[in-house]
Amino acid sequence: MTQPAFPGQKFPRILLTGGSGFLGRAIAAELLDPDSPLKPSLLRIFDLVRWTGPADERIESLTGDIRDAQAVSEACRGIDLVIHSAAMVDWGTRPEEEVLSVNFGGTENVIRGCRQHRVPHMVYTSSLDAVFGGKSLVDIDETIPYPASHPNMYCRSKYLSEKRVVESNGMEFNAGDCLTPLPLMTTCVLRPADIYGEGDPFHIGSLIKMARGGFYVRLGNGSSRSQHVYVGNMAWAHVLAAKALLEGNPAVAGQVYFITDGPPANFFTFFDRFVEGAGYAIRPKNIWIPRGLAYFMGLVSEGIALLARPVWKYAPKFSRFAVIYTCNDFTFSAEKARKDFDFEPRYSAGESFSRTVAWWRVADVK
Repeated sequence: MTQPAFPGQKFPRILLTGGSGFLGRAIAAELLDPDSPLKPSLLRIFDLVRWTGPADERIESLTGDIRDAQAVSEACRGIDLVIHSAAMVDWGTRPEEEVLSVNFGGTENVIRGCRQHRVPHMVYTSSLDAVFGGKSLVDIDETIPYPASHPNMYCRSKYLSEKRVVESNGMEFNAGDCLTPLPLMTTCVLRPADIYGEGDPFHIGSLIKMARGGFYVRLGNGSSRSQHVYVGNMAWAHVLAAKALLEGNPAVAGQVYFITDGPPANFFTFFDRFVEGAGYAIRPKNIWIPRGLAYFMGLVSEGIALLARPVWKYAPKFSRFAVIYTCNDFTFSAEKARKDFDFEPRYSAGESFSRTVAWWRVADVK
């Protein structure tokens, strides 16, 4: 049954956590676009750093830590819908307690803030990693069960968080002295494939630095395939999912969705195009480190970081998880999202490529 309308449905007041980050900035841009199907009267951006993107009178920037329950609660005050994209992305190199406190603890704080201030809707940014148990996942859909165990805390924290978000769907609010009917809280979860685009902090920059160093290597043998999604299309999926919840679409509430915008491809050969498109030569042309050797190198890298931690804390850029993640298959589609809330990529493969390489051609890669 469709939820009753509420005052923020037409011009919602939206809280975006992690809004100053890679994905968050793209979500903000899509929400504030004149052609956006949502017309927020307020976009409150909550992040560790202040918003430095384009100025807009609808933007309110709040600085705070997602682990600070009081700060998160205040950010939820007067809000109609939360898009929770704040997270610590980690490939097995950071302390487990830190990853858990940011990803799961932060999500608990957001849900608690929604309950305290009667926020009716929440879209949560999860990850494919929530269902990754360390082995290939081929042509899966959203019915795949969670694995018995996860290879690292990042994967587990995403599983715990999205499970908590789904459990919060249908949550009742305490009416108190409210004289008008209060809608039940509705939630949904989006699981992206590998996100790339302008300012990508996880893939393209590291590969460009390797190319610039003159020795470009890949992991595995090139046969593994995975899914990818342009950051603008991932942001667009958030806008459409949020719109569906605000409009009371019964198909979306309590659901989980994979999001991708193209066919599967090998992780490295997919990103090679962007490295070369940005103007960097790949030399040698075809060096691949066998999976077993790469895994051993990741183990050594993690061991050095662990031994050095008492006197020098750093996160190694190479890990065992990076190896198993890039050398396994991960293939799926966004068919359920298309069916339930009309998701179609807003940006074509060609436009996604051109926008991305244009940004990286002039980027100061350090």
